[in-house]
Amino acid sequence: MDLEEFRGALDSWLDAHADQLAPEEGAHASLDGDMAQLSKVKRLAYDAGWMRWGWPERVGGLGGSPLLRGYLGEALTTRGLVEPGIYSMTEVLAPTMIDHADPALAAEMVPRLLRGDETWCQGFSEPGTGSNLAALGCRATRVRSGAGEVWRVDGQKVWTSLAQYAQRCVLLVRTGTVEEAHRGISALFVDMDSPGVTVRPIGTMHGRPEFCEVFFDEVEVPGERMLGRPGDGWAVAMDLLPYERSTALWHRGAFLQRRMDDLLAAADADALGAEAVGRVLVDLFALRARSRATMRRLDAGERLGPETSVDKILLAGCEQQVFDLAADALGGRIALGDDDESARWRADHLYSRAATIYGGSAEIQRNIVARRLLDLGADT
Repeated sequence: MDLEEFRGALDSWLDAHADQLAPEEGAHASLDGDMAQLSKVKRLAYDAGWMRWGWPERVGGLGGSPLLRGYLGEALTTRGLVEPGIYSMTEVLAPTMIDHADPALAAEMVPRLLRGDETWCQGFSEPGTGSNLAALGCRATRVRSGAGEVWRVDGQKVWTSLAQYAQRCVLLVRTGTVEEAHRGISALFVDMDSPGVTVRPIGTMHGRPEFCEVFFDEVEVPGERMLGRPGDGWAVAMDLLPYERSTALWHRGAFLQRRMDDLLAAADADALGAEAVGRVLVDLFALRARSRATMRRLDAGERLGPETSVDKILLAGCEQQVFDLAADALGGRIALGDDDESARWRADHLYSRAATIYGGSAEIQRNIVARRLLDLGADT
């Protein structure tokens, strides 16, 4: 199916099933509600075939261009059916499983994620390591137990999105020495209900505790749950991060466009200012054009790499511009309003402060562009 055919057929299906897909009243008021809505939408879209397009047949997909799944995310976000941040985890983690897991494991697990039967999380960041992923200390030791050869995991992760809802975790661990840095890192696919896993949600200023601390205390992971071979964890991370910084942002751009349209409808034109509106709209166009170009590169079979940091820089700038403009125009309504719409604007504005941090800070992204794309200095 080509993109235009897919677009028309999907839009018709979304129109015909609008009542089934619509969020329950108040669903977007809490993270629990957003997660329940996401599972419902993914299940309906998967059973109708839409969620399977753009994914390989060997993992339950229907094949076709990744542009198809890109448009699906855009359409669901534009219609307000899913929250883009939590929807994006599928686009970040499914490619990792497809590329690095044992084929039988990927064939078993990926359909569960696509259908919304499961939520997965990504265990990368650790306390005290900042953006230096190569310094991670969560350790996995190979041992023999009653279950055969296993990896025994001890350590802590932090800022792990959606861990309290997750059934599985793509986990980076140290299997070599600290001196080996990134060469001593491996990746495991961990069941979150394993004995020894403790999850503690972290309160956030926007009222949605989507980040967690996760503790691993002698957690046993079957040997066949390693992604790739011992020491391949850095390669897994380097393959995953470009998705987190690019294709997962396609629908985030659609979300920002929708919220900008909402703002233009809600605020007085004089309060917004023509110059300010024009600047934001131009930058939004640049972000979405860049995202489309990245998706086209993926469709052409190109490998994504450090150039996706440009996508992330554009996204962070646009996110803060849209909601800063909203704060200027809506002022007291955002700060003091007690109706649902005011609360929504307030939460979005507060969350936008994290746009220059999540997925790799703005400083890290600019360093990547300078060093790896512009050749202005070696990586340190």
